[in-house]
Amino acid sequence: MPVRARLRDPASVFAALGDQTRLGLISRLSSGGPASISRLTAGSGVTRQAVTKHLRVLAGAGLVRASRRGRESLWRLQPERLDEAQRSLDLIARQWDHALGKLKAFVESPLADAAEPRATRPRAAQELRAPDRSD
Repeated sequence: MPVRARLRDPASVFAALGDQTRLGLISRLSSGGPASISRLTAGSGVTRQAVTKHLRVLAGAGLVRASRRGRESLWRLQPERLDEAQRSLDLIARQWDHALGKLKAFVESPLADAAEPRATRPRAAQELRAPDRSD
């Protein structure tokens, strides 16, 4: 998928955030500001190579960006992508609230109370019955 298409797709953000190490990197960048790979690796128990790999995944989703300062790269959070993901979650929450409100209204309506439950057997049980051979 091209980079621009991935940046419009909130699923790429959720996929990138679906890893505990990457979530930790996002947390460190959001609270500590821009940081080098050395600083992000310190005390994490993760190798520099692994941190670099995770940062590239986050960058591919548009969550972080690197800039050069002398010989090292400083990585910084791109909070706009997190805001977009939050808006997607808010939309889904509103859709669920609407659907659940409709379900509640139906269940509490007089029509739902008047409907008689039908005594039915599960379909599998009906199919397992032996055919009637009373000929």
